[in-house]
Amino acid sequence: MDLGINGRRAIVCASSQGLGLACATSLAREGVEVFINGRDAGRLAAAAATIREATGRPVQTVVADINTDAGRAALVAACPQADILVNNNAGPPPGKLADWDRAAWTAAIEANMLAPIFLIQALLPGMRERRFGRIVNITSAMVKSPSPAMGLSTACRAALTALSKSVQREAVADNVTLNNLLPERIDTDRQRFMAERIMKQRGVTREQAIAEIVQTVAAGRMGRPGEFGDACAFLCSAQASFISGQNLQLDGGSYKGLI
Repeated sequence: MDLGINGRRAIVCASSQGLGLACATSLAREGVEVFINGRDAGRLAAAAATIREATGRPVQTVVADINTDAGRAALVAACPQADILVNNNAGPPPGKLADWDRAAWTAAIEANMLAPIFLIQALLPGMRERRFGRIVNITSAMVKSPSPAMGLSTACRAALTALSKSVQREAVADNVTLNNLLPERIDTDRQRFMAERIMKQRGVTREQAIAEIVQTVAAGRMGRPGEFGDACAFLCSAQASFISGQNLQLDGGSYKGLI
């Protein structure tokens, strides 16, 4: 299927690895000029080389910390007429309510709520004026299935979800959609971190920890980053113009609810 986005421009945040890199790769494969972002220049250059090798498409790199005003300004300045914005950022560590002091809350709010909101605020007017825009927020399955250990992440990402839902009510009339991707158990460094946490807590091997994680997935396996990236690319497609304000779960069928 031709997704109708060849020649479009996309900003993909936190895309030097993991889900961000997967989304940037899938978009580049569809002919999108991607602007990838990260804080480590070496890692970002390596990611750009990976995308170019896989897709044969040009890739622009923007070294910037999107948790800061200056970093966000640099990213927007590199691609002020972005047609696509994929919001992504590292999530806060798991823990307990008693663990999260003001500093922890402030950091999580900056990274997982305010950073994406300010990028939406900067790019949305231009998208509406040009009558094309696709905004995809990578949030978390925990937005719909909160767990005690992920409360810090859930609270901040749920706020972003609410803001996006409200904004899209007006933006969709100008062919600008806002949707959220909710990953769970995708085979990235995040899951390797969670496996290491289980190893330390339970005194088990890596293989046992991974097997324990996989047991929670109805599909009986972890998701592949490429599957996630392709779902993102479809939400950014011309064909997806009637899909807005939605939360698409990529969890191998594990969510037990109806809505």
